[in-house]
Amino acid sequence: MVKYFCNNTDIRSTWDYVVSAFWQRYPNPFSTHVLTEDVVYREVTSNNRLLSRRLLTKTNRLPRWADRFFPSGISRCVYIIEDSIVNPVDRKLTTYTWNLNHTTLMSVEERCVFQDSTDEPDTTLLKREAWISSGIFGFSRPIQEFGLSRYKSNQVKAMKGLEYALSNLRGISLAVAGDTAPWLLSDTVKDASGKAKEAAKNLASAAAPPKTQQFI
Repeated sequence: MVKYFCNNTDIRSTWDYVVSAFWQRYPNPFSTHVLTEDVVYREVTSNNRLLSRRLLTKTNRLPRWADRFFPSGISRCVYIIEDSIVNPVDRKLTTYTWNLNHTTLMSVEERCVFQDSTDEPDTTLLKREAWISSGIFGFSRPIQEFGLSRYKSNQVKAMKGLEYALSNLRGISLAVAGDTAPWLLSDTVKDASGKAKEAAKNLASAAAPPKTQQFI
């Protein structure tokens, strides 16, 4: 059995802004569990689609019952692959993500589609889907339930992080137009980004994996 999650959201912003914010959403105060992000592949195809693959390193605090499934000393970091396709003609951004390690305990696959709305101006439609499974015999159902609950919580934080990036982009645009004080925007962004980086550094120190495993 696989737990399935689906959610539809109307983002009150143009598709161009949403795509720009997508690439700039880390670091942010709502996603301090994201430790690193690296582009490992990028290509513009002959039909002008942008293909990207990124490797993300994340950490999440596990419940106590999960310790029995983890050998002592194993890294608690999770390595995530994020594939994305930007289609500027159809004005659609599609992303696919899945975890590379700890897949026996829990596998989480996600697909997100950011589509320009044809019915409402300055609106982007987001459809988010997730499939959560576990290979732990006898415990798969409670693990999947936990994974679904954790995913729902994290997707709320992900939306707040995207909104944070959007507010920064809008603030920069207003600053260029002279509608707000550039120094106020700069100080606000600097302070929030600094806190996010500091929190990520602390999480990385706590996880303290001896070496980053190379998957690609």
